[in-house]
Amino acid sequence: MAAIRTAVIPAAGLGTRFLPASKAVPKEMVTLVDRPAIQWVVEEAVAAGCTRVVMVVGRGKEAIADHFDRAPELEASLTASGKQGLLDVVRRLAELAEVVLVRQGEPRGLGHAVGVARPVVGDEPFAVLLPDDVFHPSTLLTEMVASTEASGRSTVAVMRIAGPEISTKGVAAVDGRRVLDVVEKPAFEDAPSDLALLGRYVFTPAIFDALDRIGHGALGELQLTDAIRLVAQEEGVDAQAFEGGYFDTGNHLDWLCSNVELALGHPTIGGPLAVRLADLVRRLGLAR
Repeated sequence: MAAIRTAVIPAAGLGTRFLPASKAVPKEMVTLVDRPAIQWVVEEAVAAGCTRVVMVVGRGKEAIADHFDRAPELEASLTASGKQGLLDVVRRLAELAEVVLVRQGEPRGLGHAVGVARPVVGDEPFAVLLPDDVFHPSTLLTEMVASTEASGRSTVAVMRIAGPEISTKGVAAVDGRRVLDVVEKPAFEDAPSDLALLGRYVFTPAIFDALDRIGHGALGELQLTDAIRLVAQEEGVDAQAFEGGYFDTGNHLDWLCSNVELALGHPTIGGPLAVRLADLVRRLGLAR
């Protein structure tokens, strides 16, 4: 199995769950503490060994490309004003990884978004990271990459979710680590397990052939879960369990909670924020 050096980030969605904030600004560019949410995801991919990031985007997502590109005018201004620290931060963004943009002409499902990256990815294993899903602190993707490189099988991340919320996710039936079946957004009573798929995947090239062979599934879209089921039956797919901090930053409550938790770990604002939060709890009479 070749080393995994490419990450695909599907970022073509309209971000309707985050309106009105996402009306003019791509949802992926909404700030999470001190940087856009998508930067956290790119940095995670780089930490797992990826040197190339394929962004699958739609219309109106130019800001994502600009964020990871050089900015000569800004750099010149920072240089002239002696702001070396900020200059280093800005230049580092363009050096994180090779960023390649691929356009998804119309929203036809997550499976279709992954499939349009095929001409860039080629016949190699690769990672897929959904930009709404943030894991912290986590070595999840690094462990998944190591698993696939060692076994030659695709690996998907799963987390136990109790209750009806699981019906909003893809759900996997798992024996040990081996995935037996995957169902997209089943009714709660029909879910094959309490193991929900999270937004991290490491695939062998077999996923592309599977995407070519499946039809339109739930919601009339090309579902990635249907292709995973096919690969699980023919080549084998492993599940990587995750039990750490997980945020779906596509919804407002998780986004707010992720800002607080991530900010508490920030080297300069974490301490002052903890003091402010403690004072707020006291003033509002929320302490127990």
